[in-house]
Amino acid sequence: MKLHYSRNPNPRLAVAVARHLGSPVDFAFASPFAPGQAPIYRPLNPSLSIPILEEEGRRSLWEADAIACRLSRLSGHDFWRTDEDEPDMIRWLSWGKANFVQACDMVHFEYGTKQRYGIGPVDLTKVEEGLRGFHRAAVILEAELASRPFLLESGLSYADFRMASFLPYNDVAGLPLAKYPALSAWNDRIAALPAWADPFAGLDAPLLPPVPLAVERQGKTGQEPLS
Repeated sequence: MKLHYSRNPNPRLAVAVARHLGSPVDFAFASPFAPGQAPIYRPLNPSLSIPILEEEGRRSLWEADAIACRLSRLSGHDFWRTDEDEPDMIRWLSWGKANFVQACDMVHFEYGTKQRYGIGPVDLTKVEEGLRGFHRAAVILEAELASRPFLLESGLSYADFRMASFLPYNDVAGLPLAKYPALSAWNDRIAALPAWADPFAGLDAPLLPPVPLAVERQGKTGQEPLS
C-alpha cells in the first residue's frame, strides 16, 4: 500500500492514523496542484485532493475518514469501532465535521492556508464566524469531556483524531482552547501520543510555507473581541 500525503491537516490526519496503527504502508509525499503533477494524481482522485491510499488489486481510496476506516480494519484494531460503539463514534465524526472541525478550519483557513499560499488577505468576518462556531462547539465538548478522557466511554478512537485534526495548527489559528480546561486536557492527551505528536518523523515531508509574521500579529489582534 502507498499513502500519498502532505503536511496539511487532512493528509496529516491520515499519516497519524497509519503511524498509530502501525500500518504497512509506503509513505509518498505528494503535491497534486504543483505544475505538471495533475495528470499523475487525477486517475487516483479526480478532485486531486490528498490523502490518497493506493492498494494493489483495489481502486484508490481517498478522503481521510475512509482511509482511516480501511487501515483500521486491515490492522484488526478497534480504532475505528465496528461494535456497539460504532454509532456513537460516527455521531462524533458527523457532528464534529459539521461543527467543531468546520469552525477550526474556517479560522485556520484565514490565518494559515490563505497566507501560506498567497490566496488573499485575512477576512475577519469569516474569522469571527469561525470563532463563534468554535465557542458553540467547545461548550458542548467541554461538558462531555469533563467526565471522561476521550469522546467515547470505551476510550481512544478515530473520533478523537478527527475532532482534533486542526488543533496541531493552533499556533497559527490561535483558537482559545485555554478557556475550556477539559477540552484542553483532552487535546493534551492526544498530543502526547507519538503518532500524533510527530506523524512525519523520518519521512520526506517538506515543511509548509511559513505564515508571515505580520499576519500572525493581525490574527491575534483580530481574535481579541471573541477569544
